[in-house]
Amino acid sequence: MAGPIPLGLLPDTAWVSADGRLSIGGCDLVDLAGEYGTPLFVYDEAHLRARCREAVAAFGDGVAYASKAFLCGAMARLAHEEGMHLDVATGGELFVARRAGVPADRLVMHGNNKSDVELVMALDEGVGRIVVDSFDELDRLDGLAAATGSRPRVLLRITPGVEVHTHEFIATGQDDSKFGFTVSSGLAAAAVERAIASDSVELVGLHAHIGSQVFEVGAFARAVEVLAGFAAPFGLAELSVGGGLGVPYVEGESAPSISEWAAGIRAVCEASGVTASVSAEPGRAIVAAAAVTLYTVGTIKDLPGIRTYVAVDGGMSDNPRPVLYGSGYETFLPRAPAADRSRPVRVVGKHCESGDLLVREGWVPGDLMVGDVLATPVTGAYGHAMGSNYNHVLRPAVVFVADGDAREVVRRETFEDLVRREA
Repeated sequence: MAGPIPLGLLPDTAWVSADGRLSIGGCDLVDLAGEYGTPLFVYDEAHLRARCREAVAAFGDGVAYASKAFLCGAMARLAHEEGMHLDVATGGELFVARRAGVPADRLVMHGNNKSDVELVMALDEGVGRIVVDSFDELDRLDGLAAATGSRPRVLLRITPGVEVHTHEFIATGQDDSKFGFTVSSGLAAAAVERAIASDSVELVGLHAHIGSQVFEVGAFARAVEVLAGFAAPFGLAELSVGGGLGVPYVEGESAPSISEWAAGIRAVCEASGVTASVSAEPGRAIVAAAAVTLYTVGTIKDLPGIRTYVAVDGGMSDNPRPVLYGSGYETFLPRAPAADRSRPVRVVGKHCESGDLLVREGWVPGDLMVGDVLATPVTGAYGHAMGSNYNHVLRPAVVFVADGDAREVVRRETFEDLVRREA
């Protein structure tokens, strides 16, 4: 048996009304489901803005929102309005950010295999920084410089050889990684020497990213110590420690705040004698806890002595993290967020896969019924962003809520959208 949904897992403005229902941003969640349909991503705009402001206060100008966590035009504009740069990793993310009005010089272009088309796009737009990931990319930039005379400002992505406690699919700082130039192999030193001598790029600093959903500030500290020692002889002006700060997804988990994360990093930088401007790229820590996803319960299947399956109208198409990483989530009923959750359930989706589950071991109130609106919290990162049309389901709508108003920032797909690109 579980108690009420922990308030710490809900967005900042979550509030239980006098009639016992949950509101976010002054908007009743059950009413939102009725108005916009389900599945539905509901983002607390005040929460988003508060985390962006915290990041800017903690790291200063140059801190970038990692847009891969969640990107649409409204989110790009919000992060820019709150003083953040934006980290984009593909031509598509670059296009969305520019279309939203984010100035190109506030963009950082990532990617371990940028195409010529994407590099040309970045150069034509005038992005502020390109994070170079390989010698092949330096070759491409040499060719583009010869053809266009461009000389972009770049950071080199360094792989520090630091392993972190996270899922293997989202660990990136170890030597055995597809990303970056490894320090231990000598590739990082060779890359720095080549970039310094190059007429094709202006090397302004180094970048590292050790992984995602990392709870331990000490892991980032170890990476900074490696980077500081490596970078010392070169006197480069900028150092980005990337992103990856974890967030709590289930009851009992805890994680450092953005401010605590920044303080830990700065303390190590000072102790290591780093004189470069230090920045970061938080993504999950900005958006994850800002959202809940709403579903409608379609079937309840009781298997006495085994378990109860609760099937909802979404699934792995709007939240693939449980399938990809075995990620855990809580669940609750917005009509009764303060109720004890006495009934054990497994929340599953509507897709033709036994692995299509959203909450492996969840708890709901005992009076759960078909037609109820069911919610999963902390779904603001990598749900919408990694979603799909598997089984040709329609992608959900996204709404931002603030001060009692809801605005649809991404409309729900239609069946016509599914065939719009067919020749």
